[in-house]
Amino acid sequence: MQSLPALPQNTESFAPRKLLIVRLGSMGDIIHTLPAVTALRRVFPEAILGWVVEECWAELLCTLPEPRSGPLSLRRPLVDRVHTVNTKAWRASPLSTQTWEQIAAGFSEVRAQRYEVAVDFQGAVRSALIARWSGSPVVYGFAQPRENVASMFYTSQVSAHGSHIVEQNLSLAEGVADHPLDLPKIEFPRDQAVEDKCNQRFGSNSGDFAVLNPGAGWGAKRWPAERYGHVAKRLAETGVKSLINFGPGEEHLMREVESASGGAATGVACSLTELIALTRRARVFIGGDTGPMHLAAALGIPVVAIFGPTNPARNGPFATRSIILRSPISPTSHSRRAQADPGLLEIGADEVFTAARTLLRSARD
Repeated sequence: MQSLPALPQNTESFAPRKLLIVRLGSMGDIIHTLPAVTALRRVFPEAILGWVVEECWAELLCTLPEPRSGPLSLRRPLVDRVHTVNTKAWRASPLSTQTWEQIAAGFSEVRAQRYEVAVDFQGAVRSALIARWSGSPVVYGFAQPRENVASMFYTSQVSAHGSHIVEQNLSLAEGVADHPLDLPKIEFPRDQAVEDKCNQRFGSNSGDFAVLNPGAGWGAKRWPAERYGHVAKRLAETGVKSLINFGPGEEHLMREVESASGGAATGVACSLTELIALTRRARVFIGGDTGPMHLAAALGIPVVAIFGPTNPARNGPFATRSIILRSPISPTSHSRRAQADPGLLEIGADEVFTAARTLLRSARD
């Protein structure tokens, strides 16, 4: 592994010809970063724009099997180059020869592009190190990153402003651009074959279905699965069917929802590209503070957001019609507790159905 590049003495802003984004994961965090990166694309339209991302989230930037570099297209609308890493596998086998070969090959690929500016939107030590190891002489990051040590690897630090993380990310982009930026509309990769398949099943416009998402990153954010089933039953009485989105390891949650719904809800296993196409056609999304919920908000789908310990002012659905349900007894905490948040359990199925019905009615007015 090559040593860290030296810190430059002069980091005044300039128009970079090659700009590297570092935001490895997770799904919601990448979606929250897309507006800021889209704004940078508009400011520097001629720049080569690269992004380092975890392999499992690459479809948020580029559909498969689209080449990871080259001219922009519907299948890769934002970035010229997608650089993938697999830090989970690397951490699992840190001493293996294969791990070090993959790391070396990955950094060689990034360094070969000779990026002039790197921007770390993650604020973690590993993301800051990747930004520095990219070879870029200028590295931007937050003045108060998530992990304080990360700031040691930045040549330029930007103070975040705004309550929502989307606004805070935009402030970092403004530091790079050196002037205020507007929040732009973002584009997700689009695979026409997947779109055609969804059109055949659900129609080209919004279908009469809701997307339910019972999973969450940890137990404290997870509203009981059987309650989603009860909501699906009530929605079915109004002519709205429910589709259950679930990820790897969440099959049991899907089955609980299906069982409690009495056949009113059906599980749908999706790739990220398929989930984007499916969500785009939904009439309403119901779920907690998760990546799929943030995807729905970014696509402009009405959202019933069921919040527990995380703060909706920072992480709530952004720039879409939404109703946020949260008990006043829920503490604001990002502690990854497995036990359900007591405040979250105070939110009943009737309350969620009423919120969904309100959004469905307002969409037709």
